Amino acid sequence: MTTIYGLNNCDTCRKARKWLDRFGIAHAFVDYREHKPAPGTLVEWARQAGGFETLINKSSTTWRQLPDNRKGAASDAEWKLLLREYPQLIRRPVVVTDDGVLTQGFSDNGFKKRFGV
Repeated sequence: MTTIYGLNNCDTCRKARKWLDRFGIAHAFVDYREHKPAPGTLVEWARQAGGFETLINKSSTTWRQLPDNRKGAASDAEWKLLLREYPQLIRRPVVVTDDGVLTQGFSDNGFKKRFGV
């Protein structure tokens, strides 16, 4: 089953979930503000995304309000701590399919290609 990680109040996450419903693709939704990803999960997501910096939504209000010394995490441990403290920094939605493959974000064409619809 496909799992979507995001925030309940995120418009993009809602669009992604509606798209999956419309095309009959079984999925589960996890609000990562309520159920914070484990450190190992964050490391795996970063590995697949190309690094911790690619997981971050740098246009978010939360990112812009962070002190500069928090934005330049120097180690995986610092990134994991930051993302567990501020899960809303993760670019959403994070979509993980049964095969363990991760993608971020939502677009109609991107989902059509990803799910073969």
